[in-house]
Amino acid sequence: MKILIADDHRLVIEAVKAKLSELEPGIEFVLAMSVDELLAGATDDLDLALIDLNMPGADGQAHVDEIRKRHPAVPVIVLSGYEDPAIMRSALERGVLGFIPKAYSPDVMLSAVRLVLAGGVYVPPMMLTALPPGMVAGMAPQAGAEALVRGGAAGGGNSGGTQTLEHLRSVLTERQVEVLQLLSQGKPNKLIGRSLGISEGTVKIDLAAIFRALNVRNRTEAVVAAQALTEAQQA
Repeated sequence: MKILIADDHRLVIEAVKAKLSELEPGIEFVLAMSVDELLAGATDDLDLALIDLNMPGADGQAHVDEIRKRHPAVPVIVLSGYEDPAIMRSALERGVLGFIPKAYSPDVMLSAVRLVLAGGVYVPPMMLTALPPGMVAGMAPQAGAEALVRGGAAGGGNSGGTQTLEHLRSVLTERQVEVLQLLSQGKPNKLIGRSLGISEGTVKIDLAAIFRALNVRNRTEAVVAAQALTEAQQA
């Protein structure tokens, strides 16, 4: 496995290296402490790239865009000191597969990396809890999303979670609800299909129905919405 770590603090790099070494023995690490070093060190054979937003040569998230453009097949995770949900959402909409605040524990970081390497998307919980009532990831508060957040991100009680589940079950089949639950765990289409005994094509059809029910536009927004649903059910 080959992993790139881009951060302008050597202590952070060494701590991340030490924790990621638990993934498997013999990992090759590529290190970058500036945008120039990042662009020079990134290659198509990387298995993962963890990139800080605030480093020498950075202009907003332009360096993330450049890596995504040059190496579209490389999974990218943002590892940042920022904890602003708007910045998190912006990064996820650019195609990164995870946003890990540096305030999180090393074990959470490792779990998030494992999720992304398995084909999932990691969305930090604070991105959900910071959303205002009636909003999912900044989207307009239409019926499905509004019901979903009443029980989840808005911090509703048990009745909110029940209303959310009832709403979705009124518009989704039992299998589609199961697909949604697996989606909330970050599972890729292949593993969802394997778990339910259906083809990837069928999973994609079910996901299209789920996207319509949740009023979301893509898989990333669906993951955010699904995680809010999971919190609602557990409330």
